[in-house]
Parts: sequence; C-alpha cells; structure tokens
Amino acid sequence: MRRRILDLLRVRPRLVGELTEALGLSQPGTSKHLKVLREAGLVTVRPDAQRRWYELRTEPLVEMDAWLAPYRLLWEHHLDLLESHLDAMPDEPAAPDPDRKDPP
Repeated sequence: MRRRILDLLRVRPRLVGELTEALGLSQPGTSKHLKVLREAGLVTVRPDAQRRWYELRTEPLVEMDAWLAPYRLLWEHHLDLLESHLDAMPDEPAAPDPDRKDPP
C-alpha cells in the first residue's frame, strides 16, 4: 500500500482524501501509512488552511538508487552469464541412450 501511495505522489501532490479514495482505505488507515512514510523521510506534508497536501521527497529515493547500483550491476552480470550459458545449450534435449542402464 505504501508503494502505491508513493506511485500516486510521484504524479503530483495529493490530499489525504484523494489518497484514501484511490487506495480504497479508510482515512485513519491512509493516515497510518502516511505517518510511516513521513517518518521514513519519503513524503512531506504541507498544510494549506484546513487541508494537508502530501508530496513525494525524491532525495531518499535517489540515495537508495545510488546504493543499489553496484548490486544491480552484479545481478546484470550474473544474468548475462546465465543468458550466455542458455544460448550455448542445445535447443533439443539429447536423445535417450538405448544402451544406458539406470541403477535400480
């Protein structure tokens, strides 16, 4: 649910009511998720009279992306090796050897 909130806020700032409606949650349920995201530094709240606008903070996500970059490269390397191995394999399974005796 919190990722969905981040996706919605990525498009534009939103009011709690908009988020509640889009998520199909109760207002207290939405507020609990927003509190966790605020405490994690991923969203900010901007009061506007009696309304509260929630906005995405991209800085922590940029930091996380930079931290994950070496791991992503590692996985890409391993996936490239797997792809090369699979490309080298024959497309057809080997025919069974009629003289082969399987142990009991």
